[in-house]
Amino acid sequence: MKLNKRCVAIAFFLLSFTIIQGQEQVKLEELISDMETKFDVKFSYSVEDVNHVIVNLPPDASSLKTIIQYLNDTTILSFKFLTDRYITVSTIDKKITICGTLVPEVKGESLLGASIFIDNSSKGIIADANGNFEIENVEVKEAVVISFLGYKTLRFEAHELRKKYGTCKTVVLTEESEILNEILISKFLTTGLQKQTDGSTLLNTEKFGVLPGLTEPDVLQSIQALPGVESVNESIANINVRGGTNDQNLILWDNIKMYHSGHFFGLISAYNPYLTNKVVVTKNGTSSEFSDGVSSTINMFTKNDIGSDLSGGFGANLIHADAFLEIPINKKLAFHVSGRRSFTDVFSSPTYDNYFERSFQDSELTTNSDNISESNRTSDFFFYDYTAKILFDLNRNHKFRANVIGINNNLDYTETFTNTENETESKTSNLQQKNLGFGGSWHAKWNNRFSTLINGFYTKYNVDAIDFRIETDQRLIQANEVLETGVKIKTDFKIHEKLNVALGYQFSETGILNATDVSNPAYDRTKKDVLLNHAAFGELELNNSKTYLRLGVRGNYFQKFNEFIIEPRLNLRQKLTNQFAIKLQGEFKNQSVTQIIDFQDDFLGVENRRWILADNVSIPISKSKQASFGLEYLKNNWVLDVEGFYKTVNGITVSNQGFYNNFQYLNASGSYDARGVEFLINKTAATFSTWLSYTYSLNDYEFDTLSPSIFPNNVDIRHSVSLAFNYSILKTLEISIGGIWRSGQPYTKPVEGNETVQDGNTIFVNYDLPNNERQDDFIRLDASLNYAFKIMPNLKSSLRIGVINLSNRKNVINTYYEVDPNNSNSTIKIENKSLGLTPNISFRCNF
Repeated sequence: MKLNKRCVAIAFFLLSFTIIQGQEQVKLEELISDMETKFDVKFSYSVEDVNHVIVNLPPDASSLKTIIQYLNDTTILSFKFLTDRYITVSTIDKKITICGTLVPEVKGESLLGASIFIDNSSKGIIADANGNFEIENVEVKEAVVISFLGYKTLRFEAHELRKKYGTCKTVVLTEESEILNEILISKFLTTGLQKQTDGSTLLNTEKFGVLPGLTEPDVLQSIQALPGVESVNESIANINVRGGTNDQNLILWDNIKMYHSGHFFGLISAYNPYLTNKVVVTKNGTSSEFSDGVSSTINMFTKNDIGSDLSGGFGANLIHADAFLEIPINKKLAFHVSGRRSFTDVFSSPTYDNYFERSFQDSELTTNSDNISESNRTSDFFFYDYTAKILFDLNRNHKFRANVIGINNNLDYTETFTNTENETESKTSNLQQKNLGFGGSWHAKWNNRFSTLINGFYTKYNVDAIDFRIETDQRLIQANEVLETGVKIKTDFKIHEKLNVALGYQFSETGILNATDVSNPAYDRTKKDVLLNHAAFGELELNNSKTYLRLGVRGNYFQKFNEFIIEPRLNLRQKLTNQFAIKLQGEFKNQSVTQIIDFQDDFLGVENRRWILADNVSIPISKSKQASFGLEYLKNNWVLDVEGFYKTVNGITVSNQGFYNNFQYLNASGSYDARGVEFLINKTAATFSTWLSYTYSLNDYEFDTLSPSIFPNNVDIRHSVSLAFNYSILKTLEISIGGIWRSGQPYTKPVEGNETVQDGNTIFVNYDLPNNERQDDFIRLDASLNYAFKIMPNLKSSLRIGVINLSNRKNVINTYYEVDPNNSNSTIKIENKSLGLTPNISFRCNF
């Protein structure tokens, strides 16, 4: 009876199979059901995976293994035998080969060099001269991105490009007409770093790979991988671009001008990278849309599109924890929010201890008077930041955005001591740094050729300190406040697809307050200045297959001084061949807000920088002129870039340079000239990336009223080398190792045999020729390891380990001298050291 039933089942399958053979295709669910009956097997699958899947009938249905092999070859599903009778069906771990032939919409142009890469991975390839590409071992649902300069970027699911029976899909690329300044190099140094046609560098934090020593895509740490960008004192709060000081960098966050850049007094970027979509760094040839920042422009943008699904992430390292959310309310409205806070006030990790020692060395926290023991001094430090953004699309052509950012650092320092009446007292000093910003914008596209952008912002920066000085029974209150509001109107008119004209107007009002209040002896000083600036700008931008040209001019009118400053801008890139291009850039810029360094009234010995406003007398408006010329070579994922530059900045003052020499307390204004050559060679491939950068520069001050009038700049780093190697050991495991070597920065030593000099009752260090000595070379080796995995199908996780200064080298980052308190005729040499061996580990989850 059983035999008869089995024969009937087989006969039924053959009959049904014969019937559907007359059809060309069949539902996969029906075919699975028929196979279960015919071969007495059981399939295990998710209904969602096989529902609505249509397959071609197998040409040979004589055996189960033949049919399974056929389905594996022709569908995006993976069929696996668990036993002879049980078979699983899924998309998990399904690996396929993808391939294609890229062709332009308009025939005749070669697509050699088009980039094809797997999103959120380091796997990728470059199309050959015929536009062909092929990548093996790709998961069926991975996103494949195809991009080429001048064409629209395309995205596919991998199975759409699957290689079938030796044939490949033809992909048509259409010309991009919306954006002139396209991506020139899609993978530059590491995944997520891209180079744009105008020479600026774009950092995509969402796709960012790993850099040596980093456990997160720290915005201001990451840009130091670029030639010509470094921090001589290892601080984010002091980034030096082509020999400039940190206050000469214009920092924008969603078009809000920011006056504070670093947590932990400069060691950690104050900008949470996980809602930051991209960061554009421009060293020269800046758009006339921007002023200020005579050294560079660092422009950060948060995510600007309304998604369809709730997404976000959270994570922590040994310093802080953070979280972010992207919340779509409907198709027209969304809300983005992020927050980050350190837990250093409740838990001290080895990483925190190293950061604390580095940040607060030679401050009141570590060098207080001998009558207060270490056990009677305590300090609590924490920081936090938050952002929020509302996105509203009235329709496709009118988009409104509003956002807020808040940054806060707080330090409490408590001293417990016994007073003259033998009573125990405690006094707590406090230091706070805050930057609060609000912004809003309206982007309107009136037709295919004409669009407008209106944005405005308000920013408030505060440093407030209360310092109780026990030795003198003195309370010192200090404050530095910056208030700035601004509005900008920009219009874009597209003359044709390759040519754009932009015109605009910008207004800003800046007010700065500096206050000091001393209790013993009683002293109070408050100074507040306000400056209004009107600016008009315009530029012409051309981009065709061989030439990129941006020619602009900006006119600035300072109402208080009745002064008008004209700033021409030039940015040219010309292809000579398919591989070689030359580039020429130039700009005039100005800056009316700078920082001074106050050695006498510092904030707890920790923060001595404060913002001031130009008065055009003792503090002039800083003005820069810069020109650069370079050569680029791009072929087979090799990048060779050589660029020479010359920059002169007038209107700097002694007080904003931080001299440790005989000019330290003088008033004088002058200039500096920086000139040099930057060299970069970079090779990228599917599984690795490596680069070597070298910068040679000369940087000298000139102060006519000082003697000598010409001497080396404080950040005159003659030679700087950066070398790194990234390698994907597995698809989910990536390692990065690299090093920095640069020649020592200048410092000034006392006159030998006559180290001090007395003026009245005050004894000073008698310094020799300014910046005539050099510190030892700075050498640091860093490494990072990144492991990506999935806790759940929709929860991507990663574990990163980073180590800064693997060799634990004691690099000196600052040298100066003080009068020996025990011998007024001699001095003590003070050397500030860089971070020692500093490990960190981070864990993240994104959904």
